[in-house]
Amino acid sequence: MSVEEKDAKRELAKLKRLAVEIASEIHDIVEDTLWTNYVKMPELAEKLKIAVQEANDFKEKNNL
Repeated sequence: MSVEEKDAKRELAKLKRLAVEIASEIHDIVEDTLWTNYVKMPELAEKLKIAVQEANDFKEKNNL
């Protein structure tokens, strides 16, 4: 595996981790503070949508 391929896989892992962190934040709100923090859900959902799309685009662009 070339250095470029390894770097691309590392970058994809970072992008995926960011999406998972946002999803975790949503999960925490649902589990613990839904009735007080529900107003944060639309913003987090949009961030998650963007993060997943960026990861998918990167994966496609780099043939991973």
